Amino acid sequence: MATPERTVQKYGGTSLGDLDRIRAVAARVKRRWEQGLNVAVVVSAMGGETNRLLALARSLSGEPDARELDVLLSTGEQVSCALLSLALKEQGVPAESLLGHQVRISTDSAHGKARIQSIKVSRIERAFEERKVAVVAGFQGIDSDDNITTLGRGGSDTTAVALAAALGATSCDICTDVDGVYTTDPRTCDQAVRLEKISYDEMLELAGLGAKVLQIRAVECAKRYGVKLRVCSSFGDDEGTWVVPEEEGMEEVLVSGVAFDRDQAKITVKLVPDTPGLAASLFGPLADKGVVVDMIVQNVSADGHTDLTFTVSGEDFSAATNLVQDVAEKVGAGGIDSSDTVAKVSVVGLGMRNHAGVAARMFEVLSDAGINIQMISTSEIKISVVIERDDVDKAVKLLHEAFVEDPGSLAESKPA
Repeated sequence: MATPERTVQKYGGTSLGDLDRIRAVAARVKRRWEQGLNVAVVVSAMGGETNRLLALARSLSGEPDARELDVLLSTGEQVSCALLSLALKEQGVPAESLLGHQVRISTDSAHGKARIQSIKVSRIERAFEERKVAVVAGFQGIDSDDNITTLGRGGSDTTAVALAAALGATSCDICTDVDGVYTTDPRTCDQAVRLEKISYDEMLELAGLGAKVLQIRAVECAKRYGVKLRVCSSFGDDEGTWVVPEEEGMEEVLVSGVAFDRDQAKITVKLVPDTPGLAASLFGPLADKGVVVDMIVQNVSADGHTDLTFTVSGEDFSAATNLVQDVAEKVGAGGIDSSDTVAKVSVVGLGMRNHAGVAARMFEVLSDAGINIQMISTSEIKISVVIERDDVDKAVKLLHEAFVEDPGSLAESKPA
């Protein structure tokens, strides 16, 4: 008798927002199980639950202990896990709820942002042998000292993809409140269209540039282990979007999407002495505090001094500003300027590797609209600019029109 195919489904907080939605998810899982598949389901906390738990912790402590915070936050997924298992059993589907320590999702000890090191699937294998659906708590794991850890925001996506890799699953469905990956956010641009498929590399860029539909670590894991990943709606039966290895013909599409991130801040250190080790003395303390630096621009040195500008997330703005102020005084800089009213807008596409003129066209579109570009960053398949936050909606609509809706002669230009 052939071994049944295995599939992993992940459901987010919106999909599990109340008991009716949990019953609906159970019905979706049941349909897959009735097709003869072995199904593992990864769940997030119910919608709003993680924020509620965070608020409770912060009402007791301004800076909650990281270990205890992980113990608290992991309970959200435990609730979802048990409730979905109960709903499945009520619908006649044998199911077993499993927490991170029961599956043995081993992580490092970085509380709040732990990384998965290994997964033992023997407990899930046993459930499959008994024709049970394995309902696994996402977002959580356990370190070498048996401390509960969490994987950070969006960590359930990573749990699902890592589990699919460990099980050798034929696919991993990320079931959410959207029906796929769009060329840009439909709430900002009503001309956005859903993509049938997108490459791992393009999805990595979009996820890193502000697209919220997939967590970047999950995409990295899918690419590394060749997991077939699908983004689809929990509330319908559309095919969704497949995230796949690069295929022939993908480069014919010049730009696959326009991404943006409103949660950005910019810091400039002025008149910095242009000496060896300056960048290390500036960015080292930021790294030590877990502040992620994104775009960096350094002006050409004049009279032995230079200006250095970089961006961080809005969440890290206050901490980064205080750290940089201290460093600026120590190295004898001329002070700092900072702004938390900026945003990042990017165009992404495999076709950019072999076509000239994308940057020029992007800058022309923004210039014609009177939108000032403050910083520029490029990679092989993306161009990002920093602009004022108030200009984001206009910029996204214009760039989407220029590159996605009507690429015109630019898409037909000769390779660079």
